Amino acid sequence: MGKFVTIFSAALCAFILGMAPASAQDEGYDVFVPISKYIRQGDANRLSAWFADNLEITIISSSNDSSKNQARQIVKSFFGTYTPRSFTITHKASRANMKYALGTLNAGGEAFIVTIFLNYKDGSYQIQQLKIDRQTTVY
Repeated sequence: MGKFVTIFSAALCAFILGMAPASAQDEGYDVFVPISKYIRQGDANRLSAWFADNLEITIISSSNDSSKNQARQIVKSFFGTYTPRSFTITHKASRANMKYALGTLNAGGEAFIVTIFLNYKDGSYQIQQLKIDRQTTVY
């Protein structure tokens, strides 16, 4: 019986560890998955957990160098005015300790282009620049 409990416990631990979320540096982990989710949900609080302590934020051509808290309030205000309906990453790139994504946000009946720059700092990726601009149609 004791041997069975030991084997069962070991198997359970292996199963649980196998299901643990990947760290930011694990191969195959896409840091843009949670970020996209929070933008799509209009969740400024959870999105701001990815913000660097100081970042550049541009919302509809109004640009600010902001603290993490200021940026959260700016994004929260934007989401309050433009309720997100959908968000899709359309392009991603990376180099060394930087990642970049371009996406399309449908919010408040309008379409926006979202640009996200991430830097790797203090053991994780952090949003260094977030830009949300109205999508313009070119004919």
